[in-house]
Amino acid sequence: MKITDYFSEDADGIQFSRQQASDFAKQVADDFNPIHDPDSKRFCVPGDLLFAVVLSRYGLSEKMHFNFSGLVSDGVPLHFPDSDANEITITDRQGKEYLNFERSGAISNETSLISNLTQSYVAFSGNNFQHVLVPLMRDNDVMINPDRPLVIYESMSVDLDRLDVTSPQLVLEKSTLDVNGRRGKVRMQFRLISDQGDFGRGEKSMILSGLRPANPAALQGMLDDYISFKAAYSKSV
Repeated sequence: MKITDYFSEDADGIQFSRQQASDFAKQVADDFNPIHDPDSKRFCVPGDLLFAVVLSRYGLSEKMHFNFSGLVSDGVPLHFPDSDANEITITDRQGKEYLNFERSGAISNETSLISNLTQSYVAFSGNNFQHVLVPLMRDNDVMINPDRPLVIYESMSVDLDRLDVTSPQLVLEKSTLDVNGRRGKVRMQFRLISDQGDFGRGEKSMILSGLRPANPAALQGMLDDYISFKAAYSKSV
């Protein structure tokens, strides 16, 4: 993965085209969320792409926590400050915040480690809908609006014991859905493993909006559409 293929940078900052963001979602993250389609009226840049850019620019720290506070549209220049601070905020030119992250511990700028961990994480993250969110909705007898599905990335954290690893992979440990009216919060806890064994742990949280009682046929239809779209895209590239 060459992360610079998925953004452009000039004096105004870093920005993402619809095609760049969509290519990253589908080709790197295996993420077919319709809000990442170039022609979506509610288009937004994948949070995982912001995460990938952060790691490429600031390195991988033993402890990191990310809070996603705004949806990034195409062509919005973002400011990634040159800083070695323990807390950094990514904003646009008007000062609107989109991402804040905290870090501590040792830092690695090893290109292969960062690239491999980024790809492992975003691949894990991109498959959440089919393998985590749909089963959770079924178990809790709720579903998102199939006509306007909205799943928002809220936060992510990693806690690593070491940075001298190869072939990092993520393994889901536990997933939960807490429902509060029409809103739900999903938490996914995962382990990080490598050829040398376990080397860390982490958690990702997402917000589901517009929840309603589950309609089994509609939920299955939404899943079938997702799988079909994914298969059709694979055949086209």
